Amino acid sequence: MDKMWAGRFQKALDKEADDFNSSIHFDCRMFKQDITGSMVHAEMLSRQGIITAKEKLQIVNGLASILEDLQNGSLSFDMNAEDIHMFVESELTKRIGDAGKKLHTARSRNDQVALDIRLYLKEECEEISGLLKELLRAIRNLASEHKNDIMPGYTHLQRAQPITFAHHILAYAMMFTRDAERINDAKRRMMSSSPIGSCALAGTTYNTDRAFEAENLGFTGIALNSIDGVSDRDFCVELLSCFATIMMHLSRFSEEIILWSSWEFKFIELDDSYTTGSSIMPQKKNPDMAELVRGKTGRVYGDLMSLLTTLKGLPLAYNKDMQEDKEAIFDAVDTVKKCIKVFTPMLATMRVLPENMRKAAGKGFINATDLADYLVKKGMPFRTAYKKVGEIVAYCIDNGLILESVPMEKYKEFDPTFDNDLFGEISLDACVEKRISAGGTGPDSVETQLKYITEFLND
Repeated sequence: MDKMWAGRFQKALDKEADDFNSSIHFDCRMFKQDITGSMVHAEMLSRQGIITAKEKLQIVNGLASILEDLQNGSLSFDMNAEDIHMFVESELTKRIGDAGKKLHTARSRNDQVALDIRLYLKEECEEISGLLKELLRAIRNLASEHKNDIMPGYTHLQRAQPITFAHHILAYAMMFTRDAERINDAKRRMMSSSPIGSCALAGTTYNTDRAFEAENLGFTGIALNSIDGVSDRDFCVELLSCFATIMMHLSRFSEEIILWSSWEFKFIELDDSYTTGSSIMPQKKNPDMAELVRGKTGRVYGDLMSLLTTLKGLPLAYNKDMQEDKEAIFDAVDTVKKCIKVFTPMLATMRVLPENMRKAAGKGFINATDLADYLVKKGMPFRTAYKKVGEIVAYCIDNGLILESVPMEKYKEFDPTFDNDLFGEISLDACVEKRISAGGTGPDSVETQLKYITEFLND
């Protein structure tokens, strides 16, 4: 394919350099956005009298035919093209002649690619938001089924206090709601500033209507500075940060699923459809999907750091370095979508084992705080009660007991304040039910959390 910019040059581009320079092999995924933007650009040029109505009709019909042929597979990308923009323009000119050469009037590939990637990411943001909602539904349904199933809550990976399984996994639901909100916020900012019409960097001498193009492409405004319009990719950085945060949350959840599915915990069992075996150990059932999600988190982090590093020393305006933005953001988009798509059904199909969780909650003195609170409610200062309960726990460890099995006579030796109502106060069920503070593991709070997630999904 002849280069659109070849007039200035006496020699053809070296083949190795041409391959190195080309981006068609990865930016071809933006063909729909490139063609959509070009259709609106042609409409604007016609409205402004820059091209004729007949030429506009030829261009729009030609572009529509290219789009249809690419979508039905009758047209393939020419990998000798430099990028998707040059491919579309060249194919259009082949089909409609000189009218196709007028399409690029009053724009540059600099503002064209800045437009295309925004339009592409807008659609991807909407898909990822939808995937997050499916994940939230899975969490909500699982939490609804296990509202009363008690498990040990952990700090420092040490058993700490009794909670319900619902309360634990709803923590992740709250994280994913914020992830969805972050993506929507980033998308709103990205679509508030249309770059098309910024041209190479300084605008154009033609009397264009940038507001018309912006409105018809779904933007709420235009880039007020043409240099900024073509040379920044902060919207990519912001979205990559959102994607990295999603992966961080998925990775933490994956880590817990990996732990819970081990024989040491055995709180859950993953469905066979989302586990693999060993080539040598026939007993193995490995949580490979969760492990891969955890592993791919580093990949998305790398995409974010790659783009930040690419942009950090660039002078204004456009530089070819910025071609490196797309592979990073495309990889992150693909990775996040694949991870959520496998994580959601893995979660929805796993079997929760309440008996094992309850058994684990019975060990580790996780009702010790409640024992201290019992003394506080009897009038003892908390710090004094804290120390006294610590002595009781030490006694239990030395004698192979749990707090519920210490005789009342022994409790009274530690302090006469203890009475027969003690055991009802430190049962696991009571410990959970008494957590009446907003946001806690108590039944009313869990219901409030479930209602919040449901309303979020319905909003």
